[in-house]
Amino acid sequence: MTEATVEAFSDRALDRVLEGHTPDAAEATALLDTPAERLADLLGAAGRLRDTAHGRRLTFSAKVFVPLTTLCRDYCGYCTFRKDPGEPGALTMTPEEVLALVSAGERLGAKEALFSLGDKPEALFAEHRAFLRRHGQRTTLGYLRAVSELVVAETGLLPHANPGLMAERDLAALRESNVSMGIMLESLSDRLLGPGGAHDRAPDKVPARRLKTIALAGKLGIPFTTGILIGIGETNAERVASLIAIRDLHERYGHIQEVIVQNFRAKPAIPMRDRPDPSAEDLLRTVAVARLLLGPAMNIQAPPNLSSGAHYERLTQAGLNDWGGISPLTPDHINPERPWPALAELKRRTEAAGHDLRERLAIYPAYATRPEWVDERLRPRVAAFVDGEGLVRADLEIWRQW
Repeated sequence: MTEATVEAFSDRALDRVLEGHTPDAAEATALLDTPAERLADLLGAAGRLRDTAHGRRLTFSAKVFVPLTTLCRDYCGYCTFRKDPGEPGALTMTPEEVLALVSAGERLGAKEALFSLGDKPEALFAEHRAFLRRHGQRTTLGYLRAVSELVVAETGLLPHANPGLMAERDLAALRESNVSMGIMLESLSDRLLGPGGAHDRAPDKVPARRLKTIALAGKLGIPFTTGILIGIGETNAERVASLIAIRDLHERYGHIQEVIVQNFRAKPAIPMRDRPDPSAEDLLRTVAVARLLLGPAMNIQAPPNLSSGAHYERLTQAGLNDWGGISPLTPDHINPERPWPALAELKRRTEAAGHDLRERLAIYPAYATRPEWVDERLRPRVAAFVDGEGLVRADLEIWRQW
């Protein structure tokens, strides 16, 4: 297509959206090229769609970020979290270290213990296998289950595990102590697995394997978080295909509680350090298209620490309804150079944009109020935290701790 043809098709796609139509794949792809002079129309359509289900409320979760192990068998081109044994920052937390960190977060008002960890490091590293044996485990997922159960037994927080690929037995075992779980799809593109691609040397980033984990979580009735990572070499069509794959799984199982639109950020130490970050406008278009594809009820978030505070208002205009997890204690270990916004500042900016900011749990309100989505052992804890809408009770919100 010529540039003029692309612009004309984008205009027609946007006109159909403004008439209330859900875009098909081709139209959604075209909307990612919406020209600057019509960007406000695109954002307005997405924002109005969000309002029909969520009104003017935005949510967040007060969390403790627990980097259970930074060891990982994958070597993604954009990651600074993963380490090899002996590298600066390489660690696997002991149960005592986990409890100390989670307890400190609980004292500050956090309610979620977010476990992030590398994928199957025991497959590569003898040192990690020895660590697991010392703690009575064979696998990292088994160790995750043990420390999750310890957090439930010894603290008042609710674990949310984000450990990578999981088999059905792993998901079922973790469901007993984790109120929700997640894995980023990132991209449906197999091209990124090729030499020099973002997922070269990353066997756990095969899209079909990640889709299988998400589907198994649906089969088991686990409230699940997923999302896409933009700016890692994918095309607009591949970006849209990823969102549609997520939508298809949710339509089948009803378990996708949240879709994250995360923007790549270049860092000096990564192989992709020379790749440009997605522009603010690219992120806005993608959030808006995600809203239009996924519908009014889906919870859509973009991490606030990966955008300038000056863009928060425009992100709310684009149709997101959640800011994700924000920690009063721990940094974003995935993007440590990008600090969380102060909660008071996030509240001020959200309210200045005409929205009400409310705290939620790691499990979203629509699932927190339906017992079948929560393991029997965790139901009393969830019920004690939430009001009739499934949000954190006003008297327990983190603001009350200040």
